[in-house]
Amino acid sequence: MELVALAAEAYVYGYPLVRDLSVVEGAMYTGYGPLPPTPFNHFAHADRPVPPDTPFVSVGDDTVRSVAHLDLSGGPVLLHVPGPDGPDGPDSTYRVLQFVDAWTDNFAYVGRHRPTGTRAGDWLVVPPGWAGRVPDGVLGVIDAPTSVVTVVGRSGAERVSAFQEQLTVTYVEPGTHRTGLPAPDPDVPEPLRFFEQLRVWMADFPPSAPDRAYQDRFQPLGLLEEGASPYVRADPVLVRALTEGAARGGARVEEAVRADAVRAGWVMQPHLFDYNLDHYGVGTIDSPEWRIADREASYLTRAVAARSALWGVHGYEAVYARALCDAGGGRLNGAHSYVLRFEGRPPAEAGWSLAAYDMAGYDGAAYDVAGCDVAGSRIGESLAGRVPAYAEDGSLTVRVQRERPDDPVAAVNRLPAPDGDFRLVLRLCAPGAGILDGTYGLPAVERVR
Repeated sequence: MELVALAAEAYVYGYPLVRDLSVVEGAMYTGYGPLPPTPFNHFAHADRPVPPDTPFVSVGDDTVRSVAHLDLSGGPVLLHVPGPDGPDGPDSTYRVLQFVDAWTDNFAYVGRHRPTGTRAGDWLVVPPGWAGRVPDGVLGVIDAPTSVVTVVGRSGAERVSAFQEQLTVTYVEPGTHRTGLPAPDPDVPEPLRFFEQLRVWMADFPPSAPDRAYQDRFQPLGLLEEGASPYVRADPVLVRALTEGAARGGARVEEAVRADAVRAGWVMQPHLFDYNLDHYGVGTIDSPEWRIADREASYLTRAVAARSALWGVHGYEAVYARALCDAGGGRLNGAHSYVLRFEGRPPAEAGWSLAAYDMAGYDGAAYDVAGCDVAGSRIGESLAGRVPAYAEDGSLTVRVQRERPDDPVAAVNRLPAPDGDFRLVLRLCAPGAGILDGTYGLPAVERVR
């Protein structure tokens, strides 16, 4: 195979690993959004929903985040999860802990709407190949596919501080844990840095056996070389192939990001995270409907997810839909008024919300680019928004506009529109079958003025 084409394949294949660990590294030294710099095996907590320009935030997320990067190289850790009861009785707030390996596979979930439930207690998170004794009294074992994993906690705004205070990580065995990631050779030229990161991190965080068999094809690129970097004084032919291949692979990912499926003017991808084919831990669904059949095709989907919605969840946990245009194809703009009619409550067991965001910095493709949450511009149920008023027939009419309507019901159901162009984001937690199979019709965004 031509070296340039092979390098492009390697870029698509390895992009999620490099993207993930680059963000993990940044978390330790600079933090992101409202989350401060935090070492391995400690939680960083936000006190409010993190803004859309944070590297791992999906569009319109209105949950409060707690993030821990676990290093298991020195042995397993105990993750303590508090229970559902608050000072005033049972707490029904939406919460989930998502476990992501270094290759961005979602391999476990613990939370209210997963089979794990909300019992208080400890979960033992163990590294690959661990065969030690499980401590008495743990709720269960979470087998990590890689020795570095990310735990992303999503919580509704209610009682979040009490939950965060009790969310802890402790060591089980004496051992030496990393204080940082394996370092690429600093003498590698910048144009080849991606491949040097991929080479070093592939060696320390090997993927599943089928993926290892696939990556053997990258031997001619130097990606399987151990020890000294082959890229410090690489042959000019290899340098040219890697440079052109990275550009070609990057363009392939960007093109795929923009090839979104549109449903009634909404872009929604409930199966964007179905690329995990090998690791199904607690709380996941091991079923063909949540698995991409073609392994090689899954690599591109995985790269798209890492580029556009890093650390997003499977569609059975949450789904996001976004609209930039009205039903007639015109861009949404605060100079106009719009109406959306939901025929019934959106089928989402853990709640839903509709939010408006301005278009500052939005490039029309990636979900994680800058955008400003407009104060008060969220409406929904069981999340962070205002509770809307449904009609007697069960329908809900939402008006999106800058002016407050005189009619009191319309005022309750009004979503304030930003000045200028904006986008709408519909978020559905624990979505029902109607969302996932397309039988529930998303409301058209009708321009009325």
